[in-house]
Amino acid sequence: MTPVSTPRLTDTSYAVLGLLDQWGPATPYQLKQVAQVSLFHFWSIPHTQIYTECARLAEAGLLDERREEGGRRRRIYQPSPAGRKALREWRADPETDLYELRDPGLLKLFCGADPESLATTQLERHERRLASYEGMLEGAADMPAGMRLALESGIGHEREYVRFWGRVLEEGAKGRVAGSVKG
Repeated sequence: MTPVSTPRLTDTSYAVLGLLDQWGPATPYQLKQVAQVSLFHFWSIPHTQIYTECARLAEAGLLDERREEGGRRRRIYQPSPAGRKALREWRADPETDLYELRDPGLLKLFCGADPESLATTQLERHERRLASYEGMLEGAADMPAGMRLALESGIGHEREYVRFWGRVLEEGAKGRVAGSVKG
């Protein structure tokens, strides 16, 4: 397709281009599956947005699109030369915004949820995620360096969440003991 105009590329645009660059030609459904076991561990994209972003990037000439010959005639995308160029330029730019922390557990804590009850659930969930990430790292011998480093960052974040929620839980237990001694 020939570009209609140069679109504004978003982080989602680059995520789609990067996934296709790493894993090769794919349908939006296949991209969603790959993202679920890789990118979604640190970057959230609504599943439907993957479909719309692929179509938008193809219309702009940044993805090449072909249709399956038979069956469901699914659309298969891969970066076009212009898409690869845009991805290379984005990768080469060291400037990034700081990430926006959007943690529902912290929001509930801030808004007055019972710290001990919340900490019990959050600690369990973050311990499971940490174990999952550490398991992924054990099998990361063939993983590209950038993916491995992103995974190591996720492990560091999860270790901090385990430490934090463990402390909240411990302080809640101490408060209960201190409260019963006073009463």
